[in-house]
Amino acid sequence: MYQDETLVCEDCGKEFMFTVGEQEFYAEKGLVNKPKRCPECRKARRQKNRRKLYDATCSECGVATKVPFKPVSGKEIYCKDCFLKRQQQV
Repeated sequence: MYQDETLVCEDCGKEFMFTVGEQEFYAEKGLVNKPKRCPECRKARRQKNRRKLYDATCSECGVATKVPFKPVSGKEIYCKDCFLKRQQQV
């Protein structure tokens, strides 16, 4: 049903292989579009878009956690578990 297919990366112009295994994975996940970027450019793009995380301590339970914003002194910060518990109480 599937065959290895050679595609051209829209970022770097390099040819890359869209393998049978990748095609089966895409189909399993319901993805209909073929990849537009080679694996190297996909990885670079993910790294570029990754948020910086800051170390913090949960104001509720005291566990070390990471947050996607720079902690401000005097503002409460919650770990994921405590944050979700507080959301459920609202």
